[in-house]
Amino acid sequence: MSVAGCDEVGRGTWAGPVVAAAVVLDPACPLSGLADSKTLSPRRRAELDARIRDSALNWAIGEATVEEIDRLNILQATLLAMQRAVAGLAEPPGLVLIDGNRAPELPMPARTVVGGDALEPAISAASIVAKVYRDALMQRLARLHPGYGFERHFGYGTSEHRRALDELGPCAAHRRSFAPVRRLLQAAHPSLQESS
Repeated sequence: MSVAGCDEVGRGTWAGPVVAAAVVLDPACPLSGLADSKTLSPRRRAELDARIRDSALNWAIGEATVEEIDRLNILQATLLAMQRAVAGLAEPPGLVLIDGNRAPELPMPARTVVGGDALEPAISAASIVAKVYRDALMQRLARLHPGYGFERHFGYGTSEHRRALDELGPCAAHRRSFAPVRRLLQAAHPSLQESS
């Protein structure tokens, strides 16, 4: 039975999509060095990402857009991105291991693994593929929306990002449902407070 690992990245950011990856590793070709993507240097992540994509039996990416995050809420958008990643696999796996404690509805069995990105190689691989993909996507958004520093903080709520929001206001890549962005919009447009 083939087993896919699934993980997401970008859930807590103020800007950009939430991205999930699903990866089916080849049991005959174990990869050394797999770990939670957050613990790896960008260079090491890039090396492992290339090795995972080359050697995995199957992998796919799923995204939920900023608009979907604002409409659905971040949890539901995260589950949607995971569904899309699993649906993108060329062959459906027999089991999906999901990082965390919430699994999306899937047409095959799924099991949640809290801290799975550090415990299960397939989930570690998915976290790396998702992180490398999303970082590259945020670098492209940085060129479309200069001045926010997306290429450095990747949309997370850093002091640099907060300053840029104060100076420039939100751009199309920002999640309007997230409190720091919503507060800025309400301050600029008090009528929004009455309707929200």
